Amino acid sequence: MFPLLLVLFVSIHPSSGAQIPNQDQAKQLPVATNGEPFPWDRMRLPVTISPLHYDLAIHPNLTSLDFTGMVRISLDVKEDTSIVVLHAKQMHISNVVLLAPEGVRPLRVLEYPQSHQLALLSESVLTKGRKYEVQLEFAANLSDSFHGFYKGSYRTSSGEVRAIASTQFEATFARGAFPCFDEPAFKANFTIRIIREPRHIAISNMPKVKTVELPGGLLEDHFDTTVKMSTYLVAYIVSDFLSVSRTTKHGVKISVYAVPEKIDQTAFALDAAVKLLDFYDDYFDIPYPLPKQDLAAIPDFQSGAMENWGLTTYRETGLLFDPDRSSASDKLGITKVIAHELAHQWFGNLVTMEWWNDLWLNEGFAKFMEFISLDITYPELHVDDFFLGKCFEAMEVDSLSSSHPVSTPVENPTQIQEMFDDVSYDKGACILNMLRDFLSPEAFEIGIIRYLKRYSYQNTVNSHLWESLTDVCSSDALDEGRLKHAEFCSKRKLQSGSSKWYSDDELDVKTIMDTWTLQEGFPLVTVEVKGREVRLSQERFLRTDDPSLTEGFLWQIPLTYMTSASSTVHRFLLKTKTDVLYLPEEVDWVKFNVNMSGYYMVHYAGEGWNSIIKLLQYNHTALSGNDRASLIQNVFQLVSVGKVRLDTALDLSLYLSKETQIMAVTQGFGELVPLYKLMEKRDMTVLENQMKGYIVDLFRDLIDRQEWSDSGSVSERVLRSYLLLFACVRNHPPCVAKATKLFNQWKDSDGTMSLPVDITMAVFVIGARTPEGWDFLFEKYRTTLQMSVKSRIKSAMTVTYLKDKLKWMMEQSLIGEVMKTQDLPDVVVSVGRNPHGYKLAWDFLRANWHTMIKKFDLGSHSVSYMVLGVTNQYSTREMLQEIRSFFDSLTEETGSKMRCIQQTYETIEDNIRWTDTNFPLLEAWLNKHQHKPPHEDL
Repeated sequence: MFPLLLVLFVSIHPSSGAQIPNQDQAKQLPVATNGEPFPWDRMRLPVTISPLHYDLAIHPNLTSLDFTGMVRISLDVKEDTSIVVLHAKQMHISNVVLLAPEGVRPLRVLEYPQSHQLALLSESVLTKGRKYEVQLEFAANLSDSFHGFYKGSYRTSSGEVRAIASTQFEATFARGAFPCFDEPAFKANFTIRIIREPRHIAISNMPKVKTVELPGGLLEDHFDTTVKMSTYLVAYIVSDFLSVSRTTKHGVKISVYAVPEKIDQTAFALDAAVKLLDFYDDYFDIPYPLPKQDLAAIPDFQSGAMENWGLTTYRETGLLFDPDRSSASDKLGITKVIAHELAHQWFGNLVTMEWWNDLWLNEGFAKFMEFISLDITYPELHVDDFFLGKCFEAMEVDSLSSSHPVSTPVENPTQIQEMFDDVSYDKGACILNMLRDFLSPEAFEIGIIRYLKRYSYQNTVNSHLWESLTDVCSSDALDEGRLKHAEFCSKRKLQSGSSKWYSDDELDVKTIMDTWTLQEGFPLVTVEVKGREVRLSQERFLRTDDPSLTEGFLWQIPLTYMTSASSTVHRFLLKTKTDVLYLPEEVDWVKFNVNMSGYYMVHYAGEGWNSIIKLLQYNHTALSGNDRASLIQNVFQLVSVGKVRLDTALDLSLYLSKETQIMAVTQGFGELVPLYKLMEKRDMTVLENQMKGYIVDLFRDLIDRQEWSDSGSVSERVLRSYLLLFACVRNHPPCVAKATKLFNQWKDSDGTMSLPVDITMAVFVIGARTPEGWDFLFEKYRTTLQMSVKSRIKSAMTVTYLKDKLKWMMEQSLIGEVMKTQDLPDVVVSVGRNPHGYKLAWDFLRANWHTMIKKFDLGSHSVSYMVLGVTNQYSTREMLQEIRSFFDSLTEETGSKMRCIQQTYETIEDNIRWTDTNFPLLEAWLNKHQHKPPHEDL
């Protein structure tokens, strides 16, 4: 971690932002590696100079695993200066010169590694408005991590290990590959050359223009100059990949790259990319500006995928699909990740946030556009069935006091990495969905197209988006829009005022949305119905025992509601702490936040919850599946803040015996399963088995109705996989018997027997329970080339009872030879959730902490996922103390200030409060309602 630098008496020029400090303040400046004062003391670069163009030559050596290079940067000098400050990290810099109108001059170089900065000192002043270039030569090792210019490898079916080199520059890692102005607002054009051996190919953001033969048998590929873009979007790969290609109807060449033995798993991704790029081209009414778009499946890759302009990169599991071996959820996941990265070609690449504090403008939009695009291009995937889950996940972290606003100040690389979380992605998507519902889909579409056209090749802040979404039927918006937008605005003028729930002159998008992006958390709306009167109040939903932390928050909330008397969606903008609205007649029930299109929870005071429980028991389909899922989530979350008794939430859960819709069923599991997961880590076997028995009984009919086949819609197939896996893990006798029989048949066929894809997880989990079965699965894991099969086997092996196998899996994932290190976070978290492995996972995390933060990087999603995944089911003071003592022993450089550590403490505190209050109530309720004997369990 790199500490924030104090800004000490820096002189500010009134017209140009931060400037070079005066020389007489040198004693207060940071110290460079050579002992001299370093002339810049801020984490952010000065704005006196901007790059215009990079001429970059790179020569990676895949034998010695290092690289050399040269970069020549054309500069735009905005103020007279004699110092150029830019970024470089862990590289040897040499032969630095200034190319000025007067000729070539050497520059003195100072290095300040704490900020990853170089200062290039000129003896003469660089004059504002004149043309200059700086040229630097550099050398470094290929990175051992998953970022910068890093080494990777894969093993062929014959056992040969082959090396590749690829890049991952977001957020602050381009500086580890070449000296650059590594901030998103410093957009420039890039002309790239890569030297390689003939056995390899090189690909980059742009098409190859030519290949030149060099002495010694090397080749140099020259790539076309990029459009104006940020450094974090630069990409290049040196490998022996093969590719398949097609052209979109707009004339863009799409290619999918993969290792040679997996190229036959690329057809689905190629079709999806062609279809989705054409969709975005039309939807945004802005042509994709590059001649090609490559999608590359990288064997070693930390995140899910990366949107590099013209060369998007993916995990192999995020891109490769085998129609015979991949599941419905694999298809859904691959299509979503491609939709996400291609949406970024407009949101993020064409229009980029000014600074990382507004990362959500990139990620929230890309996450949101996954669902908009797939709803139209792949209706058979029913993506709407899965959107709500994203909002529930965001609320999980956003209900802690350690959460952060969607738009929040960040400075150093660790803080920037921490922005890549559920708040930026999922909350960002959910508030955009709420805004779209509020404005209407047509008005929202006009506004975002206006935003993209207005700020193409530029950088933006929050307010630019809100301005573009305001007054979308003004003449300038229509000038930027299309015929269908003009038709929408004409229709809207003809509509009577009563058909809209706000008037244009009072609609202030910025004021509304600032309440959702500039403060953390989300509102809880309490609804109390008295006759025709509906009393409303709002407060922050916060899992805490300190009520002062909820004070001072106020949102402008676009409320929606329906009643027993009318299925029409009614709307009301709640701007104040309390308000009252009046119904035309008395009703039996009212449901707020229709389809949970709003990012808020609802508490039904008085008899409100009882009337909803009655409705669900007798006529649950009067509400949509998403409405039912939101009620399940809301009522159980309200238990944790003391607004609702646990008995009430459990009474509501009884209706689930009739539920079949995927979001409501999975949310039922999502609220009930964590209750016994808390008990698994305490000595509460009787209550734990009672709870497990209740859940199995609740869903028994639905489980027993599942066919062991691949029939049905995507949602039905995903639900089948989920239910059968749960039933087998919970030892439901019919499931265990069927899975055991199938596993033995599959094993006897040496894995050649074709199993229905949707049931393989259930079968593998049962097989992994014995040492022989586990070893057989591992052998199939080691040899299979089908990435989705490999992924399912890996997951199943982590659910075993065999502690020695669990420990071995974590160790092997860290080594990275027989199991990929990229999968270590998933393995550690899965072992941590296993009742036989949770202590092993915590011990492993502590013992290997320093190795893992070096590999995965401080602040990264991978590190926070491991920290929270291993600790978030503990609920005792003893365990909290053990966890605190470990994290308290860290320094800032080894992660002590990471947000995930505070989230861990808060989550365990919340678990302790919950168990102290609710375990006696849970026991009494189960004793009252459970007439069948609990199932034997783990």
